[in-house]
Amino acid sequence: MRRVRVARFAGMLAAGIGLATLGQSAVSEKSWAQDTKPLKIGMLAGLSGVYGDLTQGNVEAMQLAIEDVGGKVLGRPIEIVSADHQNKPDIGAAIARKWYDEGIGMITGVDTSSVALAVRKVAQEKHQIDLNVGAGTADLTGPACSETGAHWVFDTYALAHVTGSAVVKSGGDSWFFVTADYAFGKSLEDETAAVVKAAGGKVVGDVKHPISTQDFSSFMLQAQASKAKIIGLANAGMDTVNSIKQAAEFGIVAGGQKLAALLMFANDVKSLTLPVAQGLVLTEAFYWDQNDETRAWTKRFRAKRDKIPNMTIAGTYSATLHYLKAVQAAGTDEPKAVMAKMREMPINDVMTKNGKLREDGRVIRDLYLFQVKAPAESKGPDDIYKLIATVPGDQAFRPLKDGHCPYIK
Repeated sequence: MRRVRVARFAGMLAAGIGLATLGQSAVSEKSWAQDTKPLKIGMLAGLSGVYGDLTQGNVEAMQLAIEDVGGKVLGRPIEIVSADHQNKPDIGAAIARKWYDEGIGMITGVDTSSVALAVRKVAQEKHQIDLNVGAGTADLTGPACSETGAHWVFDTYALAHVTGSAVVKSGGDSWFFVTADYAFGKSLEDETAAVVKAAGGKVVGDVKHPISTQDFSSFMLQAQASKAKIIGLANAGMDTVNSIKQAAEFGIVAGGQKLAALLMFANDVKSLTLPVAQGLVLTEAFYWDQNDETRAWTKRFRAKRDKIPNMTIAGTYSATLHYLKAVQAAGTDEPKAVMAKMREMPINDVMTKNGKLREDGRVIRDLYLFQVKAPAESKGPDDIYKLIATVPGDQAFRPLKDGHCPYIK
């Protein structure tokens, strides 16, 4: 296991900035006065492999969150520990178990749905906090929901209902799916297929591919032969990038079929380049160039790691910041007390305004439907999106009653 210990941030900002607004009580000051041990928080992600480009930057985002609470909570310095789960559930679960046993109070990141579900089981067993940012499966707020767990940014239900609905409304009423063969891909295909059928469309077929495959030729030939108007890519990261590149090689779009990238990130668009990716419609929870606040935050981030931050990086910042604020407000890092504060307090940061952590762990926030710009529309190498629609959180995410979270009556 690779572990990166990040320098403690005691005294990084002037006393009183950030923490002064968090309402530290006299009781908590007294109870924590003698405790100066670091508050350890964990970042567990697929730092290599198919999702490596998406997750590199999560630690730096957490550093920004620590800076924004003044470097300490309740007088304790904050320490980040990070590891690569290699997209393997057994490795992810083993790391999570070790970390919780060592006193790490919160784990975030946790991309790859199969890993996320394995980590969630460990967190439930240990009664500890996991704040999932990078995995997609909506089961995290359904059958696998947890009283001490959260799903922070996107999920398969929202992606299907925002991106899938937009494509169907524009005339894409017949679909063939090219799907990553694990929990995330299956969930994303199932959710999108339901949206397509509910709108009067049809699914003419699908094909499953192994995660991290390099050769999509047979899958793309099956999609092409289906004659479906839309080829839905129920995958992510380099699998999506390679799908789109190989679809171009086979002339699929030139032949009249369209691609629907059901989960795509700014990094993917940059990798593809605008001539290849132009016109694609996708759902994001954050874009670096949305407003002055996102541009200023991106400048801070790029001083630590020079790349444009995607929604999982911004989401890791958001989850970490809200957790630290909740620890301060609760006067303790006891998991249930912290989660109660996280649900009580509104979420306000660079990517989320007046967000809400719902009872089942789902963070309710606005999502955005973007279209990738054509090269002629772009004003620079990082100017890649134009906004099509803002979708309120209560429309984008699954209603609480439909999730069947077992502990909610």
